[in-house]
Amino acid sequence: MSLEAFFRLFSELPREGPGSDDATREALRRLPALPASPRVIDLGCGPGRQTLVLARELGSPITAVDLHAPFLAELEAAAERSGLRHLVRTRCADFGSLQDPPGSYDLLWSEGAIYHLGWSEGLRRWRPLLTPSGLMAATEATWLTDHPPAEAAAFWREAYPTMGTVTTNAQAARGAGYEVLDTFPLPASAWWDDYYRPLQGRMATLRAEAATDPALAEVIASTAREIELYERFGDSYGYVFYLLRAA
Repeated sequence: MSLEAFFRLFSELPREGPGSDDATREALRRLPALPASPRVIDLGCGPGRQTLVLARELGSPITAVDLHAPFLAELEAAAERSGLRHLVRTRCADFGSLQDPPGSYDLLWSEGAIYHLGWSEGLRRWRPLLTPSGLMAATEATWLTDHPPAEAAAFWREAYPTMGTVTTNAQAARGAGYEVLDTFPLPASAWWDDYYRPLQGRMATLRAEAATDPALAEVIASTAREIELYERFGDSYGYVFYLLRAA
């Protein structure tokens, strides 16, 4: 898949994956108390909707990391409009190979991004970043049943072959040195309201351009297929918030 075509489609969207401000706040509410002035990092922040929620709710600086500089520019502009620019520190970097010293953060946040590394690999790479009792909140694509429909299973076997269940993901977290504090699935509204419906609108505006751009047409067709699949089988898989603590 062409990255240029991918970013062409996914630019100027509220979110780059399923999520909601309410879900971010709910995850924060379920976590144990943080230290005063916590050190917080948001990995794979995208345009940063959750970054702004974290900054507003915690009142502490948030280090927001993403490899795509235009997403960081969108976040900076949104933070400026929201009066939160002084709390948002952007960094253009590969979140899979950060050089921060061990124990740098009290809270590691990541919504819809750890799949780029794979759940187990992301947990392993990020564990050293946390303080000895540091917390992590991450959403991950997850099977919600042990027996998914064949069509959905075939799609995700190709798109994300290591996708696990809540049980297997929790086991992987414990094996990587975390205590599993809580989990909860995102509601269907977190897929549709700020992600799929805006994405459908974006696809509609680009269809004429895609008629002469095969790479863009491929990305649009694949995305349309994903949306159609969720509409039919969304009760069998979803994004789950995993709330973890360094063990």
